[in-house]
Amino acid sequence: MTYENLDTQLVNALLGDGRASLRSLAEELGVSVTTVSNHLKDLEAEGAITGYSPKVDYDTLGYDVTAVIRLNVEGSALADITERLREQKQMISVYEVTGDHDIVAIGKFTDTDDMNDGIKELLSDPDIKESNTSVVLNAVTEHEQFELDVEG
Repeated sequence: MTYENLDTQLVNALLGDGRASLRSLAEELGVSVTTVSNHLKDLEAEGAITGYSPKVDYDTLGYDVTAVIRLNVEGSALADITERLREQKQMISVYEVTGDHDIVAIGKFTDTDDMNDGIKELLSDPDIKESNTSVVLNAVTEHEQFELDVEG
């Protein structure tokens, strides 16, 4: 086998099973365990793979409310607000965006009271000019990753 596309195939194999052993990955890809190990170390060193973690179903664990929070902030405070949001454990995604809002954050909450408390605390910041929150009714797809295209 040529090593062309090996990194892409390795990433795709790990997306299928992030707990796969080096031996099973080597067998699946048709290369040696040493080759898989070396390529995996390189992918980690480059930052292409940043960790291995479980997929958590927050609904099963009692976080029944997902909120999409859109904020307009004072320009000079953007970095401070996004950092504050990032540090809040229940914010699973925080984005600086273009368009009508400056920040979009996704949060998981145990119930609407928990969500309300979190949002009120956030809105106590004078640098937040405007907010708009939507409660997710149904998560059609969430936390999905996609396989990379393999050339040739």
